[in-house]
Amino acid sequence: MSDLLLLGLIAGLTLLLLLTLLAFAGYSGLLAGVAVSAGSPPIRNVTVAYKFHLGPYGETGRLFTESCSISPKLRSIAVYYDNPHMVPPEKCRCAVGSILSEGEESPSPELIHLYEKFGFKVFSFPAPSHVVTATFPYTTTLSIWLATRRVHPALDNYIKERKLCAHPRLEIYQQDQIHFMCPLARQGDFYVPEVNETERKFRGLAEANDAQMNGTATGADTMSDTSSVSLEVSPGSRETSATTLSPGASSRGWDDVDARSEHSYSESGASGSSFEELDLESEGPMGETQLDPEPEPLGSTKWPWEPSTPEKSKE
Repeated sequence: MSDLLLLGLIAGLTLLLLLTLLAFAGYSGLLAGVAVSAGSPPIRNVTVAYKFHLGPYGETGRLFTESCSISPKLRSIAVYYDNPHMVPPEKCRCAVGSILSEGEESPSPELIHLYEKFGFKVFSFPAPSHVVTATFPYTTTLSIWLATRRVHPALDNYIKERKLCAHPRLEIYQQDQIHFMCPLARQGDFYVPEVNETERKFRGLAEANDAQMNGTATGADTMSDTSSVSLEVSPGSRETSATTLSPGASSRGWDDVDARSEHSYSESGASGSSFEELDLESEGPMGETQLDPEPEPLGSTKWPWEPSTPEKSKE
């Protein structure tokens, strides 16, 4: 009888644990609906303190923690520039930090000096007239993990189905919600200077590789000429050899593709239909003139990366 009582107690505790875990997951947003829309941005123009990160997005948790530890009451922000499914993890770029001020308000010099003291840089983002946006509950750390696996695919599908040019991808952690935002205009104003610097670095490395390949091919072609003379090979054989050793026939140079489209997350959009064709759910409050985004090529739409974990803070 005691054995049955013990088994019943274990079963009851197990059931209670499962119910607790389900309740926790539900509270974290497991059952929350994800509604993607095109409309006004969730924030106005902002000034942010950020640190640039080049590498896997899963390594950015320390940047969230660092920025939150400086001023816990400020909202966290992250800007992701690359699609991690199309770009190697070591080349993925993002900026992570805190929102210092919004709208007409200017950040205090003391606050700017404090963040700069810890190696952060200051940059301003505009308020675009329209964006692709979605929200997700932010109640626990698990909310971030759930959001990356539910919201990003929904954004990808929305952008792809409507053939929009919407990039980069922003996350704003505000009180009990995570706001996701993809600008439909003025996208270039959301690229911090380090993005262009890494772009030039990638281009330089690619050009150096191309130069090395061209040098190798030229040397091989010279050897082919010498061999054809000493071995008295017919001219037709030499022409075949030169064609085979041509770098253009066996490799693809950096100049074959646009530098930004090679790395930019804008590849998740299609060939850039204007957001003016959308039935916008709400009008932009800023009264800005709508701008057609630049065309970008179609690409993949997956986000298979582990989420970072910003410290949650209350205003």
